[in-house]
Amino acid sequence: QFQLVESGGGSVQAGGSLRLSCEATRVSYRSKCMAWFRQAPGKAREAVAAIDGHRSTAYADSVKGRFTISKSADQNIVYLHMNSLKTEDTAVYYCAQAKTPACSIVPHWAEDPYIWVDYYWGQGTQVTVSS
Repeated sequence: QFQLVESGGGSVQAGGSLRLSCEATRVSYRSKCMAWFRQAPGKAREAVAAIDGHRSTAYADSVKGRFTISKSADQNIVYLHMNSLKTEDTAVYYCAQAKTPACSIVPHWAEDPYIWVDYYWGQGTQVTVSS
């Protein structure tokens, strides 16, 4: 059974850093397109960052210059490096993998993440940023 296993969430003060990890397990074939979303209390889930099989990336405007998405050499693990964290970054962060192999980064991915149609989802990890 396919799984996305996340780790690395926690609590940090504003201005601090965290790194989230997500490992895709137990699959024999999968898309190389992976992403991070987040959902704050009372708000809709929003796209944060994405990376495709060529390691092209896209980011939401709210995190550009502060967050970096990357993958391991075997593309089984995706990371989200979060720097200069703000209180408004507080949310549950979800790892996601596009179900379709026919995916690639487009400049407006963050505005329309469902250009990749559908995703497998991780269980989510809490990130709390305090002032």
